[in-house]
Amino acid sequence: MRITDWPAAERPREKLLQRGAEALSDAELLAIFLRTGVAGMSAVDLARRLLADFGGLRPLLEAEREEFCRGKGLGDAKYVQLQAVLEMARRHLAETLQRSDALCSPGAVRDYLSAHLRHRRREVFCCLYLDSQHRVIAFEELFEGTLNAASVYPREVVQAALHKGAAAVILAHNHPSGISEPSQADVLITERLSQALALVDIKVLDHMIVGEGEALSFVEQGLL
Repeated sequence: MRITDWPAAERPREKLLQRGAEALSDAELLAIFLRTGVAGMSAVDLARRLLADFGGLRPLLEAEREEFCRGKGLGDAKYVQLQAVLEMARRHLAETLQRSDALCSPGAVRDYLSAHLRHRRREVFCCLYLDSQHRVIAFEELFEGTLNAASVYPREVVQAALHKGAAAVILAHNHPSGISEPSQADVLITERLSQALALVDIKVLDHMIVGEGEALSFVEQGLL
């Protein structure tokens, strides 16, 4: 049966308009993105097939181009469309964060950092630069690769913060393993950077580790 033959309340588009996007399942949301199915499969059927093949919505959204395009009913056009949607979402989060006090919007900070770092397959160390009112000046990736006390250079972090005119920073990095628990190296890096930045009157407000779940905050854990 075609989706157009379904009761109106069960069609994904109509359901979204009537009840909001949060009322839809992953398959229904993906079906709206796909727009059409393939021979013998409605858009919803195809969406369910793709979610099963990829192991869920997140692996599908984060799949590399070649892997994504191997999916049934997918291809370069859908990949380009998806990347545009994801980038719009990241920019929306950035604009939301820039309009607010970072300390008063911990949820916005977490969402923004997670959107940038959760899909990365290597560790990436970043800085969120803030002015004296804790408004966002800029976000920058500084180091990539396995992080330890030797691979994150305090001098470069201090120089970058001074160049941006920052009064405070929020440090962040990801754990590709998905486990956001801080390592001893993470604690040591944070201590060294806090001490180095304090010498030029720049305060480290927090250090966030992005894993599989919610980003871990050093402040909330009593580590800063």
